[in-house]
Amino acid sequence: MNGFRNGLWLAAICVALAGPALAAPAATSAEAIDSYVRGYAEGGNFSGVVRVERDGRLLFERAYGYADRARKIPNTPATRFHIASMSMQFTAAAALRLVDRGAMTLDTPASALVDGLTWGDAVTVRHLLTERSGLPDINARDDYNDILQKPQTPKSLVDYVSGQPLLFKPGEKFLREEHSAYNLLALIVETKAHKPFADAVGDLVFKPLGMSEAAIDDDRPLPGAVARGYQVAGRVGVEPAQAIHWSAKAGNASVALSARDEAKWVRALFSGGFLSPASRDAALSPAERVGYGWFKSSQSQRFGGPAYTMNGRSPGFASYVLYLPDERLTVVALSNTYSSSTTSLGEDVAALALGRPVEGFHPMAGKVAIAEAPLSFHFGPDFYRPNADLRLEAADGGWTLRWPGDSLDALIPVGPDRFVDRAYWQDVVLKRDAQGRLTGLVYDRFTGVPVAGGAP
Repeated sequence: MNGFRNGLWLAAICVALAGPALAAPAATSAEAIDSYVRGYAEGGNFSGVVRVERDGRLLFERAYGYADRARKIPNTPATRFHIASMSMQFTAAAALRLVDRGAMTLDTPASALVDGLTWGDAVTVRHLLTERSGLPDINARDDYNDILQKPQTPKSLVDYVSGQPLLFKPGEKFLREEHSAYNLLALIVETKAHKPFADAVGDLVFKPLGMSEAAIDDDRPLPGAVARGYQVAGRVGVEPAQAIHWSAKAGNASVALSARDEAKWVRALFSGGFLSPASRDAALSPAERVGYGWFKSSQSQRFGGPAYTMNGRSPGFASYVLYLPDERLTVVALSNTYSSSTTSLGEDVAALALGRPVEGFHPMAGKVAIAEAPLSFHFGPDFYRPNADLRLEAADGGWTLRWPGDSLDALIPVGPDRFVDRAYWQDVVLKRDAQGRLTGLVYDRFTGVPVAGGAP
């Protein structure tokens, strides 16, 4: 989820444990899951590990693609991946462990924990954990790419926003993912634990849970290998992603771990005992849809019950985790390809594990002609990029969308006038009137209208 086009992120949902023990699905579930995932992997849209557990038992675990394409080193179940915004789960867990130890409370103001915050009296630990602090977002800064190219610390990241005014009254609303809130939580954790953030999370969370393949990447050498990150290129290709300093994502996106360690964390959180009852209830309460590193819903539209989910994207990586309490089902999909396909893939894998049919992903072969292109479409103020113009263009034997700033997303054709944005894995549909004239472009749930003079 991290930093992708100021709000273009997917979500799903959360709550409650219970229900009788469930029998494992038939062996054909694993075959169906593998066949389904290979459709993504063979098209260059997924490279990583998928793990499925049900009722505490391993149902499926398989690795796809390469951890290092140049050296032909394959991904394995032990491969560690940067998990982007899913990292917030562990920042939140470390903070809650400190709450349980009496080092602070959820209602402690930030000013009592960190000096020099102009708004510190108004913002509490709870506001930070639930992403309702109103802090200005470091990821929205014009110089954010420069920030990623330099080593950082939690304090240096907080300093970028500490003197700026709040965007709204703390606790008033959820506006968007608050990367800066979790930078500040990282600083609070290391301040109260009296050690660097990476070491603090290791001592508070990873070591007690036996998560030996999990670590905070603060630019120090990590024990063991971590997959190299790649980004999609054109309709089917991939290329190395731009290198960054992961210390510049302290608190909100700096964890690297294996799929099995993520599943171990889910078991520990939802089975109880790791956090105090009060802290666990705060983290898992569906009263607020977002918080503590999870999206939460008491009634999933797709699965018909409570669901918890989280996804993430950072340069070269994408991640997804889903837990369905009623089914006691966990799905983890970690990829070293920068594409949001992990969310769609993970949800479909969950359906397959439950014995439910899925449509699958079936790209069309060959080039698809669009007589009217190139053409620009204007989107409204509620779009991911408010009031943005997206331009449909031909490139590399197919079609692309050009975003403001000149970034290009390849479109995968899946039907007449229907595509998938390869980078963000969003539906893209051309709308036509009864005479077949192009009247709009639907991107996810938003519709853009043709721009006058947008075609040459």
